[in-house]
Amino acid sequence: MGGKEEAANGSMATIGGEIMGPTNPMVTPLLTDLYQYTMAYAYWKAGKHLDRAVFDLYFRKNPFGGEYTVFAGLEECIHLVANFKLTDDEISFLRSAMPTCEEGFFEYLKGVTCSDVEVYAIPEGSVVFPKVPLIRVEGPVAVVQLLETPFVNLVNYASLVTTNAARHRCVSGQNKVLLEFGLRRAQGPDGGISASKYCYIGGFDATSNVLAGKLFGIPLRGTHSHAFVSSYMSADEIPDKTLKSRDGSKTCDDFFSLAQSWLKKVQSVSSLNGLFGETNQSELAAFTSYALAFPNNFLALVDTYDVMRSGLPNFCAVALALNILGYKASGIRLDSGDLAYLSIEARKIFNLIEKEFGVAGFGKMVITASNDLNEETIDALNKQGHEVDAFGIGTYLVTCYSQAALGCVFKLVEIKDQPRIKLSEDVTKVSIPCKKRVFRLYGKEDYPLVDLMTGEDESMPKEGERILCRHPFIESKRAYVVAQHVEELLKCYWPGRSNEPREELPSLNKIRSRCIKQLEQMRQDHMRRLNPTPYKVSVSAKLYDFIHYLWLNEAPVGELQ
Repeated sequence: MGGKEEAANGSMATIGGEIMGPTNPMVTPLLTDLYQYTMAYAYWKAGKHLDRAVFDLYFRKNPFGGEYTVFAGLEECIHLVANFKLTDDEISFLRSAMPTCEEGFFEYLKGVTCSDVEVYAIPEGSVVFPKVPLIRVEGPVAVVQLLETPFVNLVNYASLVTTNAARHRCVSGQNKVLLEFGLRRAQGPDGGISASKYCYIGGFDATSNVLAGKLFGIPLRGTHSHAFVSSYMSADEIPDKTLKSRDGSKTCDDFFSLAQSWLKKVQSVSSLNGLFGETNQSELAAFTSYALAFPNNFLALVDTYDVMRSGLPNFCAVALALNILGYKASGIRLDSGDLAYLSIEARKIFNLIEKEFGVAGFGKMVITASNDLNEETIDALNKQGHEVDAFGIGTYLVTCYSQAALGCVFKLVEIKDQPRIKLSEDVTKVSIPCKKRVFRLYGKEDYPLVDLMTGEDESMPKEGERILCRHPFIESKRAYVVAQHVEELLKCYWPGRSNEPREELPSLNKIRSRCIKQLEQMRQDHMRRLNPTPYKVSVSAKLYDFIHYLWLNEAPVGELQ
């Protein structure tokens, strides 16, 4: 698909004839800080607004005490660029907010689009590292400046929560099901929708968020709450207790009574050593009611009253009754208590019942755990030993409780073909100047070894060639790397008026697959929770020399008297 055309109405843009609507109606040209417009006015008034500028979007430190980050949010940035056009109403508002600005500036804003902007980025879902440009934006300085705040906003939380999800996936293991349950605890509706989308990219399997399921096609999961169980006081509240068998060959006229009879059989099993006594009958009624509604997918929350004395035996009774009619229950959810102990005991009971009653697969009932889970609690469960098959994670996941923000920045690195640098007494805040290319160098076992930044005019590193890689700021940190494979990371996602071929925006599932593949490809010492090995980010020898030449040239020289 080739170049970009502006739609006839000026409010939408197309790429190769495909209308690209914004994913979020709140993402408009006004979703920015006021100083972006005040700077745009100053540029315009000085006649600098059309100066060609290059900005890099990057972050300075990996989140959550780790040594990797997953890049996300690119698609929404491209949608913003495609639809960037101020409406008359928005311009009227700006006129009222900036009453001292000349009318000519607002006339200029009426014609502003991103038709002359170019966007290069690392593919969404990639594992990325500090200082490396995630996105490079080129275009008229006033227009690109207006993109700064929304770009940082769209990438910051998206990458943070995707990384958080990926870390939960890493600690849980690949064979566990991860369910995102965070909507009710997220920072507003936008936060909830974004969290569901980006947790899915980060490796979660499903969400409880119905709207996210509709918008993004994410699989939905959900059972019932404690309120559903405690709302029942007796089986009399179930007016119709009939249930047809799965094959339709027979009908049970009183499914509650069938469940009660199975409860007695479960309670009489000698191998359970009298573990099950009298259970809460209103809970049995609630389970029966839910099973009648969802006989093909019965999963019960078993800790409303007492897991071992009531919830588990009541669940087993209903599950065995369903089995008689040809249905297979899904499992249980534990939302409180000692999750390791309870899951192990539940698995023992399921195995005993399978053996006692000859119900194939009963021992493999899914055990889901929830209750304010996070990386640390899952890691602790793994060390204790447990029988949990699926984790439902909410608050700590979607709020990124252990780190509030990723800290993305958007820095000018070149204007009118002149490299620019931002200096600081804190060397971590010194920017890397000029328009750059970024390469990932791979070793013999196809693990990434180092990300290498070079100047735009430098040639691509060659496989098998000895390449000097230098730390951008520390002279003694340098190494030769012989790459077995070289990948250029920055791709063109919005070509503007250039002739660069445009990369397709992948589907959500393709972004998710890329994320999972990239995480699997990393060396495990970079990924571990405790004392991970930092991944190397370097610059070429030529770029290193230029950084320090420009640094010395721009830094004022002090004078002692």
